[in-house]
Amino acid sequence: MPVDPSLVGRTFPPTPPRAVTREQVRDFVLATGGASYDGGPAPATYPIVLAFDAMNAFLEAERVDLFRIVHGEQKFVYERPVVPGDVLSATLTVASLRQIAGNDIIGTTSVVTDEAGDVVCSTSATLVHRGAAS
Repeated sequence: MPVDPSLVGRTFPPTPPRAVTREQVRDFVLATGGASYDGGPAPATYPIVLAFDAMNAFLEAERVDLFRIVHGEQKFVYERPVVPGDVLSATLTVASLRQIAGNDIIGTTSVVTDEAGDVVCSTSATLVHRGAAS
């Protein structure tokens, strides 16, 4: 079933606040193939943790099956680095939607903010929602 085109421009509720700890950053570094983490800012791709939470909430709210999603592209734009001690949340907006060959190409943006509401970074993603096999 195609994704509803009226979703374009819709913003979903922010994810619950997530505290960034040294242990979480170390685990992220190891899980993504890094050698070690000795402190300091998180890797540039760390906000995917929050963006993925926001994406899953969007998919659940719209009853889109995760197994039909192929992640096409991801970009990050930073205002400042993520560091342990930050408490962050992400708010996802559906930026675009088009259908190609029975598939939905969904463009999303997620804004990651800190406790004060200041933008830490924004992300954009392209998701391919595969249509049902004919």
